[in-house]
Amino acid sequence: NLFTCSQDTQDKMKGVIQENGINRVVVASCSPRTHEPLFQETIRDAGLNKYLFEMANIRDQNTWVHMNDPERATAKAKDLVRMAVAKAAYVEPLHQVALDVKHAVLVIGGGVAGMEAALGVADQGFQTYLVERTDILGGVAHRIQATWKGEDVALYLNGLTEQVQKHPLIRLFLKSEAVETTGVIGNFTSSLITATEDSMVSTVVEHGATIIATGGKEYIPTEYMYGQHPDVMTHLELDEAFTAGDKRIADAKMAVFIQCVGSRTTERPYCSKLCCTHSLKSALNLKKVNPDMQVFILYRDIRSYGFREDLYKEAREKGVLFVRYDLEHLPQVAADDQNGLLVTVRDHVLRRPIELNPDLLVLATAILPNENKDISELFKISVNAEGFFVEAHAKLRPVDFASEGIFMAGLAHYPKPLEESIAQARAAVSRAMTILSKDAILVGGVVASVNPDRCAVCLTCVRVCPYNVPQIGDEGAAEIEPASCHGCGICVSECPGKAITLQHFTDQQLLAKTDALFHDPEYKKAA
Repeated sequence: NLFTCSQDTQDKMKGVIQENGINRVVVASCSPRTHEPLFQETIRDAGLNKYLFEMANIRDQNTWVHMNDPERATAKAKDLVRMAVAKAAYVEPLHQVALDVKHAVLVIGGGVAGMEAALGVADQGFQTYLVERTDILGGVAHRIQATWKGEDVALYLNGLTEQVQKHPLIRLFLKSEAVETTGVIGNFTSSLITATEDSMVSTVVEHGATIIATGGKEYIPTEYMYGQHPDVMTHLELDEAFTAGDKRIADAKMAVFIQCVGSRTTERPYCSKLCCTHSLKSALNLKKVNPDMQVFILYRDIRSYGFREDLYKEAREKGVLFVRYDLEHLPQVAADDQNGLLVTVRDHVLRRPIELNPDLLVLATAILPNENKDISELFKISVNAEGFFVEAHAKLRPVDFASEGIFMAGLAHYPKPLEESIAQARAAVSRAMTILSKDAILVGGVVASVNPDRCAVCLTCVRVCPYNVPQIGDEGAAEIEPASCHGCGICVSECPGKAITLQHFTDQQLLAKTDALFHDPEYKKAA
């Protein structure tokens, strides 16, 4: 068969292993990243420990990169196979330990993403602990009037909140925070504190996975006369004015929107993603209230992605005017002689300033993360320079943290519209289900281990581990929890006392590979 990974070839491999009493297996083919688990499962079915296996990646690391030089590629393939065989002679069986899974999930954050996550877990029959630090569920969604498609957010939010509060498998903790957490994937124990009228109540919960959905908040501007003039407001304040039927909206003859207030700057270089869409929708709503109202959007770039482009086209058709500005020519806002507003902006087409006297000035302010420092330290998860949580891999693990068993959703990750927060919350639920659907998970295998007799407690491993796994134990030596170790080997390479070993990649095994390469007569001849 042409493909080693085909079922026929897998069956043949099992037969050959069993018939000949083979105790080590080397496969020369594709990338271990995708195919190693398949071959390990095959030799395990044949009766071997799955770690008595080595793979030579002669496709990705050889034929694909040397396709125009087949002769030398063949020589390199021989080297790779010989090195794999040399290492295989020294590989040893490794054993994994089964840990029971706690069939519950802790959700931090009671906004839309947190409630969707809690409801998603509970609807699949698992206990859920939902922790919200304020006394009300819903978060920033309470201030949003409608989605960009016109759907009533308050109606959706009320229904979602009612489902969460009535669900028998959701235990709700309002005015609460997580203050301590220990354990590993599948087996976490967290301490919560709840503020009551006269005391702080502590609760300990056990859970197999954690979903972090701590939400975001609106940037409070210090520019453009915000807080100094009553007719200067933020996006969310405009939504609240629409909901309350504010008389200023009906009376306004001109409205001006200023985009990118507080975002796409040196301090916050990111785009808040939904501001452009919100301004377009709000401008159209103002036109519905008063078709004769003059509406200007002062922008740097209009980012109405996907079907949101239809809003932009409709706004142009309804007479909304767009004026572009840049960082060198920011709009200027001042009070005019009649205590109104005077907005001056340089039109990049006319190459001259224009003056506007709006009755309403709306600032498209940045979205900021809520304070995540304590949460990141508590759960040993990463945040970026702006304070948003960082996923393990943007494409392969978009809702996972690097720490196993912990997932993210909503504005705590990055600015996004409501429907994307909901989708991400449901994605986090599906990832959590990969843990909760099992009665036990296997830990160990290719992980680092410490020889306490050689450990000098220099803290090098503690400092360099990207996953914050090594700890100094009670015995005065570094300890590495197998269930948390990712097997990256950074601590092994950095340890000055050679006290740490990465199983399946020991010094003896790696030196065997280099010896097989450099001691080959053909290699010496070529050199």
